[in-house]
Amino acid sequence: MATNAKNEESEVLSVGGHDVTVTHPSKPYFTKATKLSKLDIVRYYLSVAPGALGGIRGRPIVLKRFVDGAEGEAFYQKRAPEKRPPWVRTVTLAFPSGRTAQEIVVDDAAGLAWVVNLGCLELHPHAVRETAMEHPDELRVDLDPGPGVVWDDVRRVALEVRALLAEHGLVGWPKTSGSRGIHINVRIEPRWSFSDVRRAALALSRAIERRVPALATSKWWKEERHGVFLDYNQNAKDRTTCSAYSVRPVPDARVSTPLEWSEVPDCDPADFTVLTVPARFAERGDPHARMDEFPGSLEPLLELAERDEAAGLGDAPWPPHFRKGDSETTRVAPSRAKGVKAASEGTSKAPRSRAPKMPLLIIAHSPDKEAALAGLERWKAKYPDVVPHLAIDDVLIDAMRGRSSTWTRIRVNLRHVPEDARPPQETPDPDDDPTRAWREATRRKSS
Repeated sequence: MATNAKNEESEVLSVGGHDVTVTHPSKPYFTKATKLSKLDIVRYYLSVAPGALGGIRGRPIVLKRFVDGAEGEAFYQKRAPEKRPPWVRTVTLAFPSGRTAQEIVVDDAAGLAWVVNLGCLELHPHAVRETAMEHPDELRVDLDPGPGVVWDDVRRVALEVRALLAEHGLVGWPKTSGSRGIHINVRIEPRWSFSDVRRAALALSRAIERRVPALATSKWWKEERHGVFLDYNQNAKDRTTCSAYSVRPVPDARVSTPLEWSEVPDCDPADFTVLTVPARFAERGDPHARMDEFPGSLEPLLELAERDEAAGLGDAPWPPHFRKGDSETTRVAPSRAKGVKAASEGTSKAPRSRAPKMPLLIIAHSPDKEAALAGLERWKAKYPDVVPHLAIDDVLIDAMRGRSSTWTRIRVNLRHVPEDARPPQETPDPDDDPTRAWREATRRKSS
């Protein structure tokens, strides 16, 4: 049980025998659909601590910090702060680049409260434990619905994933993403590399796409997607996603909430918020509490990957900043490509053919999503005759992530607009890409 003692600038919580100072406890973290302070968020996490710790204990975590609250700009901090309590541990993590860093490992409720005080609304653990840093023990299935996709389609795809996993000897554990999607975590034996786990995830994604082609896609480039995207790249080394009981920066303070499979067909993600989940947790406990009891083998999914490769399906695109894979096709969006492989995803021997270029315009770049959306509205007002031609999925709102920063990019696909009525590419408004200086410096260095 936590007790507290107040002073003018902070509040000290006694948690599990450790004192945790919450600075600026009354600082607003949510102000729109609900009103929550920083201290409210800390207390929320303490109320669900056994469940939240189940997703992060023993794992290095990336600190995604919302120092100005959920409505402010977030940034990623991979390296542990130099000033930290002696009871907060770190572990050395190696990045794909070969660099290393000391990252935080949270062991208990006090450590959880301490990272939340840093502004960590979401918890972002790696898929490895400190005892096997190069061998993930978790395969992550991230169902990411595109624009206009209804929640029922997301649930239907989730149930297909559950069935496919069971056919391959694996148990999936579902949770709401806290936004519009569903995450399915799969405990695996820590015997395979990150590349193997990603390869298995790609095979799973392609298999689901074949089963429900009208609902699901494994295509990396947004302009090629439809329906629910199965983001296989969440399993690449150094990628993280929010873990169970994470608070998401959406107006109603939704929570990424573990579910029983029996709940999936009828659940509504809006039901799970900072205000409702503590009572649910107190009454029902953690639906994922037994996940560690069911580790499975990746071999059946890797055999599926081998069959795909034998059929001519090569590797799929990796995220930016990753070294190009040996069998990866050209890492360039179709709208920018001069040519593509003739095969469906290509082999090294496939002839090249001209690719139809997608008429994409970049409308806005901004660390502030609301500012980017306001730029989109200004563009629509400037070109009112174009707007009726746009389908829901012609407006691409991309959550971009650099090494330490996040921002929103908005693009518009003019494929349904008559060619003689298409606006030209103009300077994005706003045009605030926080990685531009880094990319330009990298380009100059390599030239």
